[in-house]
Amino acid sequence: MSTTTLPDGPATPEFVQGVQLLFRRTHTVRRLHERYGSAVTVRHPRFGRSVVLSDPAEVRALFTAGPDQVDNIAVNLGEFLGPGSLFALRGKEHRAERKLLTPPFHGRRLAVYEDLIEQEAVAEMASWPQGREFATMPSMMRITLNVILRAVFGAEGAEFDELRTLLPKLVLVGSALASIPVPHSLGGRYGPWARFQGYRARYDTIVARLIDRAAATDLAGRDDVLAMLLQARYEDGSAMTRAEIADELLTLLSAGHETTATTLAWTVERLRRHSEILRRLVAEADAGGSELREATLLEVQRVRPVIDIVGRTVLAESLPLGRWDLPRGQNVMVSIRLMHENPDLFPDPLAFDPDRFVGTRAGTFTWIPFGGGTRRCIGAAFATTEMNVVLRTLLRDFTLEPTAARAERAHFRGVATVPAGKGRAVVYRRSAHPARTGAQRHDDRAGAGR
Repeated sequence: MSTTTLPDGPATPEFVQGVQLLFRRTHTVRRLHERYGSAVTVRHPRFGRSVVLSDPAEVRALFTAGPDQVDNIAVNLGEFLGPGSLFALRGKEHRAERKLLTPPFHGRRLAVYEDLIEQEAVAEMASWPQGREFATMPSMMRITLNVILRAVFGAEGAEFDELRTLLPKLVLVGSALASIPVPHSLGGRYGPWARFQGYRARYDTIVARLIDRAAATDLAGRDDVLAMLLQARYEDGSAMTRAEIADELLTLLSAGHETTATTLAWTVERLRRHSEILRRLVAEADAGGSELREATLLEVQRVRPVIDIVGRTVLAESLPLGRWDLPRGQNVMVSIRLMHENPDLFPDPLAFDPDRFVGTRAGTFTWIPFGGGTRRCIGAAFATTEMNVVLRTLLRDFTLEPTAARAERAHFRGVATVPAGKGRAVVYRRSAHPARTGAQRHDDRAGAGR
């Protein structure tokens, strides 16, 4: 039976709860789950009073609720990506914009990007040192940033070099501001908000030049995202404004590279600690297969979700949701991590076991690294293709040296949860070491998968 009361939660001050979630995020979420169960009410300096859910039935009900009942949480990345971003739009405007943005990242279009992704992976990996430990995450960031830049704009140029330098700075500052409620006036002209706004103004200037240049070309002969958006029309026949295009391109550029690169870094971190899986992946890649590789990427995203929480706000007068009856304006969070660690959904959930996904599909409402419902990440298929191609290239061209080192701890940096060591690796070119098969000289160590 529904009740008008909210789930129980800690009585500690809002600021203290915010600090705990910022600096000890995984530990705090697990501790709250142990004490309060699959629903808990928390208070956060940025999001206010929020109900955090991890019960599968209640999560499914939230994700399938209509857009007149729930929508994106009011405090979201739209504050940084602009009012024309999918994150900021709601209701009919969101549905119309999503419809325009879907075609470039689905279906047959994905095959067009595979060669591009492999080219960037090969070019970047050519610089990898052999036999010396290094962090792979910066390298993965360069691969995914170059891929999304080429997919969005279609060609190289001076603006590309500017965006390659600018976007990581913009994302880093924006991520910090997204997690900490910093007053806009703090620091004046030299504060973090002023720095972010300066980066954003520079971005707008660069993209305006690229839009002008693209508009002067034969758009019908181009297959990049910018050309598609310039030609796209809403149902009433109107075109997207340049401001809307700039906001959506920033959304794609920002969200379309950091999370994918981080997942690839986590993949390296996991595989180095599971030598038998690594050995099988190499053998599969050599034979031209992909089933285990695809399952491995699903499992990496299950055990190391880069985005570990998604939020909604109740729009209806009240929202019956399993045991709860949530009032209008209530923020609701879904804990992706707790869902992925539910033993009823994933037996022995803390173990890294790609075989759990071999021959089976990931559940739409239980495996949720891309969120769910009408707000599910629009670039999920593109990101999946990109991770698959990059991992295939790595396995084909390099021997990844296993390790008995402890697992890299998870580090939360505002939006994404990244490996603290940035996915450290030791590699050798396979052509230089034909006798090495990536894992034959090493055995799994007890507890490495934890």
